[in-house]
Amino acid sequence: MRAVRIHRFNDTPRIEDAPTPNVETGEVLVRVQAAALNPLDALVVSGFAQHFFDIKLPITLATDFAGVVERVGLGVTQWKAGDRVIAWADAGVSGGLADFAVVPASACVALPDALSAAQGSAIPTAGITAWHALFSSAKLKAGETVLIHGAAGGVGGFAVQFAHMAGARVIATASGDGLALARDLGADEVIDYQARDFTAAVSGVDVVLDLVGGETQIRSYSVMRPGGRLVSTAMPPDEALAKAHGVEATIFYAKPYADRLGDLVATIVDNGLMVVIDSQVPMDAFDEAWARQTSGRARGKIVVSLS
Repeated sequence: MRAVRIHRFNDTPRIEDAPTPNVETGEVLVRVQAAALNPLDALVVSGFAQHFFDIKLPITLATDFAGVVERVGLGVTQWKAGDRVIAWADAGVSGGLADFAVVPASACVALPDALSAAQGSAIPTAGITAWHALFSSAKLKAGETVLIHGAAGGVGGFAVQFAHMAGARVIATASGDGLALARDLGADEVIDYQARDFTAAVSGVDVVLDLVGGETQIRSYSVMRPGGRLVSTAMPPDEALAKAHGVEATIFYAKPYADRLGDLVATIVDNGLMVVIDSQVPMDAFDEAWARQTSGRARGKIVVSLS
């Protein structure tokens, strides 16, 4: 089968021939139809993800994918051949950028008829990160104001919609065509960070969702109310700086939780939320997808189609 793999850290990911994986007890073999890229894939390639995951090389990229169950292992009763599923693999083991992928049966949720395989593959990491960063970590409530940095990216696109749906006032930072996208997703105010200093335009914010890091995170403390909450997915906050401004600051990393993923997929479908796809390319054009992913300019998710 075809697979996009690395054999050493800092390798350039390449399409190569690989053996079709065996299906063990409790696992399912999925014929992959679409796989979505995440910033996490770049961290796996660089080796940085070793700080959080036990990575076994060689490894196939893409923790998020969707397709059709080809075969089930012993003890699997919740899935059968032909079922459409979304899978969320652990970053330490081989993922879904391949014609076939094996995951624990518990790592899959049903792919609803309302979603394409591409849309399904785009949800797991970005959707769970957005939801739980906002509501489990930041504890965002209706009526509060949230400032979302990087609102037009994969996580940001979900976060704007989730916060709007929850009744929060949403202020988004973006640039270029991301400005219109953030408005379309439900942001109440959109700030072009290339043309306008957000610290001069915003104050008294209850929650900051930092998807950017660096100076953007540091400058965000000045626009928060005392007792506000900052959650970052980009870099660990400076605890001393947060304390000096009288706010709470934490970092959030999403880990695969299929039970939570099923609820989230249902929320997206039931509320007619958008799954924003920046681009969708065939497997043979993986290099194009990788260049787009690592550019940091994607609007939504980048998906590789395998069938």
